[in-house]
Amino acid sequence: MANIHDVAKAAGVSISTVSYALSGKRSIGEATRVRIADAVRELGYRPNAGARMLAGTTTHIFALSAPFRPDTYAPAHMAFVLAVTQAARAYDYDVLLLTEDEATGGLQRVAASRLVDGVIVLDVARDDERTHLLHSIDLPATVIGIPDDTEGLVCVDLDFRQAAEMSLARLTDKGHQSIGMLGHPPRIYERGSNFPHRFRAGFEDAAAERGVRGAVALPGHGPAGVRGALDELYEQLPDMTGLVMNCEEPIQTSALDELADRGIDIPGGLSVISACSSFDTSRFSPPLDVIPLVAAESCERGVELLVEQLTATVDPRVDLVAPHYIDRGSVSPLS
Repeated sequence: MANIHDVAKAAGVSISTVSYALSGKRSIGEATRVRIADAVRELGYRPNAGARMLAGTTTHIFALSAPFRPDTYAPAHMAFVLAVTQAARAYDYDVLLLTEDEATGGLQRVAASRLVDGVIVLDVARDDERTHLLHSIDLPATVIGIPDDTEGLVCVDLDFRQAAEMSLARLTDKGHQSIGMLGHPPRIYERGSNFPHRFRAGFEDAAAERGVRGAVALPGHGPAGVRGALDELYEQLPDMTGLVMNCEEPIQTSALDELADRGIDIPGGLSVISACSSFDTSRFSPPLDVIPLVAAESCERGVELLVEQLTATVDPRVDLVAPHYIDRGSVSPLS
């Protein structure tokens, strides 16, 4: 990695001149400033974060990497963006939103240009190029989500595995032994998004540990896709009495409509739980028990850990937010 000596040599100036140009502490001629900026860009030089703070050049801006992809569910995505922004403002920080689908380009640019004091990464894949990049850029960073490899990272997220276990516990405690799971569309799992895999693994493991019959179906596009997924669940579990839905709001709405069309009463004929949902399930017909995904819980903790890194060493860690259950009457004891 290039250092300040390399920049000075490439620009044909002294180290002190490079330092003055980067810190803004003294006026530098335009031609010299341009040569230094060109050298910084060409060498990929990134000033040490501690040196920036000593020079008084903190920006009070965080970068938020939250790319919009073709399959991004915008309401949930923007709930997290807003939660990060509000949490940052509580510390008098603004947020620079990086929404490009290119995985690492935006982060590389803001790191090289010294625009921000730290980075927050959202919508993390199990194997995410951005988390690999965080090891090489000289900026504090927090990941909201849990990639497969967390070494050297500070991560925060809802405990999706525990949420799945909580769903199974609620249903089995009421006597249900045949339980289906309606998940996200297949493309969400295929692109490696971390949280659906964690929830599904938690569901399957909890079903095995509790000795209940479990099945998972992933809906295709639109109401027809949801209908097909429910058909798949009932084909695997003809006696299904419990259903856990871990998917977007339109899918859950379509599932409830389809169950109503089939004359299946909730909770009399089927007990249903909405798991890790960022939307209000009290508006559903019928209202659903829910394990909510509250964006502010993980985002506030993520920003707090990022702010701590500005002035102190924070050891790599994975902070899991404990899920909680809200009873709205959509689960009943098995008759």
